[in-house]
Amino acid sequence: MMKRSKLATAVALIVAGAAATAGEVEVLHWWTSGGEAKSVGELKKIMQSKGHTWKDFAVAGGGGDAAMTVLKSRVVAGNPPAAAQIKGPAIQEWAREGVLANLDAVAKAEQWDALLPKGVADVMKFKGSYVAAPVNVHRVNWMWANSAVLKKAGVAGAPKTWDEFFAAAEKVKKAGLIPVAHGGQNWQDFTTFESVVLGVGGAKFYQDALVKLDPKALTSPTMTKALETFRKIKGYTDPAAPGRDWNLATAMVIQEKAAFQFMGDWAKGEFTAAGKVPGKDYICAAAPGTGNAYTFNVDSFAMFKLKDASAQKAQADLAAAIMGPAFQEVFNLNKGSIPVRLNMSMDKFDDCAKLSSKDFVATSKTGGLVPSVAHGMAISPAAEGAIKDAVSQFWNDDKITVAQGVQNIAKAATTK
Repeated sequence: MMKRSKLATAVALIVAGAAATAGEVEVLHWWTSGGEAKSVGELKKIMQSKGHTWKDFAVAGGGGDAAMTVLKSRVVAGNPPAAAQIKGPAIQEWAREGVLANLDAVAKAEQWDALLPKGVADVMKFKGSYVAAPVNVHRVNWMWANSAVLKKAGVAGAPKTWDEFFAAAEKVKKAGLIPVAHGGQNWQDFTTFESVVLGVGGAKFYQDALVKLDPKALTSPTMTKALETFRKIKGYTDPAAPGRDWNLATAMVIQEKAAFQFMGDWAKGEFTAAGKVPGKDYICAAAPGTGNAYTFNVDSFAMFKLKDASAQKAQADLAAAIMGPAFQEVFNLNKGSIPVRLNMSMDKFDDCAKLSSKDFVATSKTGGLVPSVAHGMAISPAAEGAIKDAVSQFWNDDKITVAQGVQNIAKAATTK
């Protein structure tokens, strides 16, 4: 549930339905940075235009943990909120508790099935019924590159294969610059790792190994090759990488100290804030080998069962507003992500967002659209945490052989 930037900080909206006055929506969130605050203001305006009263209640700190603690206590006390920012398999976990509301009436009226790729819609459903509304799509399998650094090193454009990537990295190294900007935190390690697995094995292998956790795929020669590639990338990072925050790694690319970074599209906010222009100052490209695939990270809001009729109406209006084109546009322009609706105009978005949207639509039709494991979209939190730890241990300890790394990851995948 954790996001890690001003524009990609974990966003949790909890909308209390049992309000003192009819149609009042109390919003508990830590959506306080510039772009996100603008987005909350837009949602507030949309709800007010429908006659509802908006009551803001911000919970600071904890990366969302504090808000989730409040959420659990409210549900246990029988005073559930109308909505909460919950994503991935956690939606189904809450649904199994029998506390989430059925949104099929809103979804049918707003034609969600036609507006969402099946892979995303399925995450929003429990036993075939909608229980959550998606807000956006972050593409995770991005590779960011500094145009000036590549030019200085004699590299022509973004490498499309891993062989091309390592040839480019070698040229950057010889030019006296850092080939790969990386931050040593387990989610950053896994962000790179899942792009490597996708690039080496393709979308079907990615699904088998990292989503279905198939032991045969996890111990296959393809996974061995992925770990070999992953370790080779490590050799092109700098010694100061361990513990570095992701945005500081992005800054290395922006400041022409490093050539490449593997990171989701929230990194674009850092380039934008620095006044950099895509296609001119920097390149956004799919990670090597992943041009026909797309790892998605979707923020969404699960809706809770309410007794009061006016609160239920406000909740339905909130769900409709979240998926509505006005909010989808302003939210994603502010956040660096793209609309989750498939029919949105991208005229106001930059070239990176347009490429992201084009690939999102294309991969939703070809089977190349896959959930990000690194960002909580694919597997149980327990298995995800264990696999992340195994991957980071391999990344940080060169004494762990590739064969041992394969076995450690396969064992971690059995964690319940």
